[in-house]
Amino acid sequence: MKLKTPIAALALLAAATTASAQEKFTYTTNWFAQAEHGGFYQAVATGLYKNEGLDVTIRMGGPQVNIMQLMAAGQTDCVMGYDVQTMKGWEQGIESVTVAAAFQKDPQVLIGHPGVTNKMEDLKGKTILISSAANTSYWPWLKTKYGLSDSQIRPYTFNIQPFIADKNIVQQGYLSSEPFAIEKEAKFKPNVFLMSDHGWPPYSTTIVCMAKTVRERPKAVAAFVKASMEGWKSYLKGDPSPANALIKKDNPNMTDDKIANGIKLLNETGMVFGGDAARLGVGVITDARMKETYDMLVAMKLLDPAKVDVRKTYTTEFVRNLRVMP
Repeated sequence: MKLKTPIAALALLAAATTASAQEKFTYTTNWFAQAEHGGFYQAVATGLYKNEGLDVTIRMGGPQVNIMQLMAAGQTDCVMGYDVQTMKGWEQGIESVTVAAAFQKDPQVLIGHPGVTNKMEDLKGKTILISSAANTSYWPWLKTKYGLSDSQIRPYTFNIQPFIADKNIVQQGYLSSEPFAIEKEAKFKPNVFLMSDHGWPPYSTTIVCMAKTVRERPKAVAAFVKASMEGWKSYLKGDPSPANALIKKDNPNMTDDKIANGIKLLNETGMVFGGDAARLGVGVITDARMKETYDMLVAMKLLDPAKVDVRKTYTTEFVRNLRVMP
């Protein structure tokens, strides 16, 4: 019996060493937990982060949460970002870097009534409900591309009732959210236009970290990126139930039918596996795509090129050889 004591002690020491080796890492999302965050939750639920030596905490964002300010203040390691937001952040002194893009497209959509707004060219003459944030992102692009006018826009209050009541209204939305809610409540299927399929270039659901974090903790960032993209493959190609349980725990308002609809649309639209990801791997970002977004923002006078160097706003080093293939 005495021989077992040292062995047991060694086992406990090994377990303690393993536990201490798990580096803490916090990632804050852009909204309440949903299927569009599934890959990250899947990596937590299935131990993919732990396999890479990380103890990851996912925190929910929301309408009152300024995730970029939280990151700049050191209250989260990385955030779920967006190219426009990251590039514009440099104008305000927030030196953040996009290191991977879970979504090859932006899930932002415009929603119209069937038989009234059947194509993007039908936007002329319609009342268009958009949020204030749209004025410094996609609205100037829409105006230029489709010859629209500021006189057409009204504030979007995140209420679908005005749209349901007036066939001449077009409203903004998120791919899996408002269209699903409209169909359930109004009992008709609206026309949904995914703006990224019409030339809107930014990536979405990105992993954004402060430049300081990228410099000082490159191994942790690389481990987080790798496990996250493996999580997305597992979530959309395998059994999503581990992640879904965590999503519903964080966001009790999220229902099974909403999650199922989200997963369905993510797969149908090629949100994660389409575009360059189909040949270069999940999470990929490219120089050409980043330059396209940057050039668009500069052309629309939404970004000052004297203050923002596009090459500082992202890096491909963490996805260049990752190759998590669909």
